[in-house]
Amino acid sequence: MTKTITVLGSTGSIGRQTLEVARELGVRVAAIAANTSVDLVEKQVIEYMPRLVVMYDENAAAELRSRIKDISTEVQSGMDGLLAAAMLPEADTVVTAMVGMIGLRPTLAAIECGKRIALANKETLVCAGELVMSAAKQHNAEIIPVDSEHSAIFQCLQGCRDRAEVKRLILTCSGGPFFGLSHAELEEKTRKDALRHPNWSMGAKITIDSATLMNKGLEVIEAMHLYALPVTRVDAVIHRQSIIHSLVEFTDGAMLAQLGTPSMKLPIRYALTYPNRAPSPDAPLDLLSCGDLTFAAPDEKAFPCLAIARACAAQGGTSCAIMNGANEAAVGLFLQERIGFNDIARLVSRALDTVAPARLTALEDVLEADARARASVLSYFA
Repeated sequence: MTKTITVLGSTGSIGRQTLEVARELGVRVAAIAANTSVDLVEKQVIEYMPRLVVMYDENAAAELRSRIKDISTEVQSGMDGLLAAAMLPEADTVVTAMVGMIGLRPTLAAIECGKRIALANKETLVCAGELVMSAAKQHNAEIIPVDSEHSAIFQCLQGCRDRAEVKRLILTCSGGPFFGLSHAELEEKTRKDALRHPNWSMGAKITIDSATLMNKGLEVIEAMHLYALPVTRVDAVIHRQSIIHSLVEFTDGAMLAQLGTPSMKLPIRYALTYPNRAPSPDAPLDLLSCGDLTFAAPDEKAFPCLAIARACAAQGGTSCAIMNGANEAAVGLFLQERIGFNDIARLVSRALDTVAPARLTALEDVLEADARARASVLSYFA
């Protein structure tokens, strides 16, 4: 069980819930990192008294340093600060809850220190899965997924002695706020519409990814790397209630599923306590009141991002890094209300047509592909 943690992304939804779980478990918080949310980080420092706090933004770091000058907590900034937090010797587990490519280098740094990675940063495996999993094996670093879907699969596989017995992984998907709408109907959907997720309270970027189904595409790629399976053996199914978090189908036809309330605290707690389980103060799932459980196939014509992600996964190389960089840039433009909802998939497809994929051999390949993809999206407005 984890004794001391670093939380990268402490002010986001996953980060805040991780700190709550740490308090419930009596786990010490050695370091936290955020971007600009000085007010919230100040409160977290006062409550958890970490040895190190990192504000990625230099101005935010200066402001926080002034506010907590009477507290022994050290304040650092920038990527150097994130790397210092990731490698902090006394933390045995690093929770990677930062959104976007910014989480890749700190995650690799923590892996190289042999730490347990409680992984909630999708882009780490999406863009550099081969590098990350190879590094984890080389440095004997555990990667425990925090995403509810991958945690569900991880839990379902605990009794599996031979991975050859796994026929396929089935990731469940709520369908987001636009389930059942056609591509034409989605054309006029706004930022406000897309941020109304029916089941989960999440950050803006991941909520938009859920609306486009890109989030599920990213999770398909993650699952490939986490469980060493080809994309043809990773499927997705719409499950509107978010009660079944994912399933594993075995070669004999049996299926195992993990059920629970739509709360991230359960997979966070399991990542910190694995291979054990700890009591939770939260109310468990009540089967008698959770209602009917329904399933449907994803509509890849209305939501092409899922198909785009699967195609990139099959192509390999830097294709997934190109796709991810383009998607991050396009989602940013949509959140700024500079493009329409369907333009997100169009711009991702355009980047994949204009940026040639390359072999993935080093971190620099990922960073270059990411930069070129973002430039391709932004050049649309040039």
